Amino acid sequence: MNFTLKTSKYTKETLTQLHASTGITPNILIRYAVALSLRNNDSSNPIEPITKDFTDGLVLNRSTVTGEYDYAFRAMVTQAAGKELTDEEFFPSYFNAHLERGIRALASEYKSAGNYEKFIRNLLI
Repeated sequence: MNFTLKTSKYTKETLTQLHASTGITPNILIRYAVALSLRNNDSSNPIEPITKDFTDGLVLNRSTVTGEYDYAFRAMVTQAAGKELTDEEFFPSYFNAHLERGIRALASEYKSAGNYEKFIRNLLI
């Protein structure tokens, strides 16, 4: 079983920038990003699991990233995949794919909101 997640350089930089701007820790930002990806899941454009290892990004532990919500994230990612996932498929492959897609949505949300308060309000909608 793989309990580490390696992000892309873009994700690392975006998490660093968002953390500096909002004070929200990267593990929470990752949860928001994955949730945005899952919310915007489209069956006509299915997500492909990421199987390559990134070398320039962050290396994170599964328990840090999903925390007490590991089972909930697994259930949501499995439902979005439309098939039963093995533990190795769920983390890091599918989880990372949702993170990479979701981090772009999260960065876009922050940019369009313009400030922290609007950003948080928009995430709650």
